[in-house]
Amino acid sequence: MATTISAFSFLFAFFTIQAVHGAAIGVNYGRLANNLPPPPQVAQFLAQTTTITGVKLFDADPFVLQAFAGTNLSINLAVPNELIPKLTNLSFAQHWIHVTILPHIPVTNITRILVGNEILSTANKSLISSLVPAMQNIHTALIGVELHHHIKVSSTHSLSILSTSTPPSTGQFRKGYDTQVIKPMLSFLRATNSTFMVNAYPFFGCNADTLDYALFRGNTVFDENTGLVYTNMLDGQLDAVYSAMKLLGFTDIEIVISETGWPSVGDESEAGVDVESARDYNAMLLQHVTSGVGTPLMPNRTFETYIFSLFNEDLKPGPMSERNFGLFHPDMTPVYDIGILRSEGELPMPVRSTVPPEVPDPGQMKQWCIPKLNADIKALQENIDFVCSQGLDCNPILPGGICFSPDITRAHAAYAMNEYFQAFGRNSYNCDFGQTGEITTTDPSYGSCKFN
Repeated sequence: MATTISAFSFLFAFFTIQAVHGAAIGVNYGRLANNLPPPPQVAQFLAQTTTITGVKLFDADPFVLQAFAGTNLSINLAVPNELIPKLTNLSFAQHWIHVTILPHIPVTNITRILVGNEILSTANKSLISSLVPAMQNIHTALIGVELHHHIKVSSTHSLSILSTSTPPSTGQFRKGYDTQVIKPMLSFLRATNSTFMVNAYPFFGCNADTLDYALFRGNTVFDENTGLVYTNMLDGQLDAVYSAMKLLGFTDIEIVISETGWPSVGDESEAGVDVESARDYNAMLLQHVTSGVGTPLMPNRTFETYIFSLFNEDLKPGPMSERNFGLFHPDMTPVYDIGILRSEGELPMPVRSTVPPEVPDPGQMKQWCIPKLNADIKALQENIDFVCSQGLDCNPILPGGICFSPDITRAHAAYAMNEYFQAFGRNSYNCDFGQTGEITTTDPSYGSCKFN
């Protein structure tokens, strides 16, 4: 099994990665329920039947990650809060990347690692002080396996990180956290070309008087400091975050809406909780964030957005509304229609199945040579140089070649080592390469790059 997994571990897929900068629309896939369909069925449904391009997961369950293999959906993977103090140890972070991430690369399109969820709202000093160092170590570990250009590191935040937000121009981060935690985090995000992730919920910020403003149904708010008019609460929330970032000198970092949504069922005391309101909010949300209009302080922009959530979750605690944010019922019929289901004519060809094929007779198995999981990068470069000096065709891994992308030493070494293995007899010693190679029966080809 280890050999099969590592066949993919060093080749970042030549899949077209859905843009994480832009108007990508994703969904939060929570699983606190006892009636949900299995993850492989969910993954196929999202990839084949909806226009969703990204999924945010709340843990790193390997079965779920495997379920999204081959779908090309952009996966945002959360690191549980309790793991954050351990990740301040670089060795642990490196181990976590090797065990949790590498086995799923490239067949599962992991594009972000989100370190913790709403940490600054926990009041846990240990978690808060560990957050940025943990993010830095995860990024360093990704550099070590040459995945830092493909997988970005961030963290998600609730709007409680703001001490003021109304009017939007007065937005600022809570004192104590602003310079000690958030400013170093923003510096890290800027340096690594990552994004600031916010959970923005007009539902939690409105009352009976501001319900229409929260639901994109009209009503306006005037910001007397800027002279700008706001037609919906979400814009006000995003601009409050932008104003707070501006106070710290960071206006060049993209804001991503990591969670937003509206419940369709709730308690009698909760205003605007019904199917029509949920449908109106999410439908208008999609139209607004993809329109390019932007917000009053951030005009002419789109916002990558993750709707909360994919399913109703019947095991979640709290008021009735907490269990009813889902877009779909467990049988995957829509709770209401917001236009994300493909029409029959738009349905793509079926994606590759993630169900393992029947294992053939070992004597009939094809074999390929690939680098071992822990192979040293310098040694792999030496393998490339050696193979290419033996008169074998290395043009595919040169700039412009069909196997040049991704431009990663491990990917190039896999191609070169396999060329040597195939050309000189397919013996086990032809794949030794100083104990840096291993034989696999899983074809490591990807995109237009085909391995002999």
